[in-house]
Amino acid sequence: MSLHDDLKARVNAAVKAGDAATRDTLRTVLGEAQMEALRRKAEVSDEVVLGVVKKGVAGLKETIPLAKKAGRDTAAQETELALLEGLLPKAWDRAAITAALEAVRDELRAAKNDGQAMGVAMKALKAAGAVTTPDDVKAVVAAARA
Repeated sequence: MSLHDDLKARVNAAVKAGDAATRDTLRTVLGEAQMEALRRKAEVSDEVVLGVVKKGVAGLKETIPLAKKAGRDTAAQETELALLEGLLPKAWDRAAITAALEAVRDELRAAKNDGQAMGVAMKALKAAGAVTTPDDVKAVVAAARA
């Protein structure tokens, strides 16, 4: 089942459960994903949906501290942020990245510079379907090259 279909099912469940916050948040994500797909002249893919979710998370992470500083209640936004973050794939920790890069450890050490080593690492991690943060990969690559 695609992420788009999963979100539609979750909207239906939220409607039946009377959960307006979840229903409205997910409907917004679905609507924005459909608009983005139209702009791209493509189908609504998981990539498009995740892009919309990431954009929403980034926006909320930026506005919640500002609203708190201004003394406004941010409970609704924090609930929305938690819901959206729950839709994103979990990033691998450094131990998982290290284990995935064990097969290319010699290539990492043989790379002429850190940039080439990062390229080797990212290629291997992409092939493994890893979701990582650049800082974690950089730290693991530096440790492997040491």
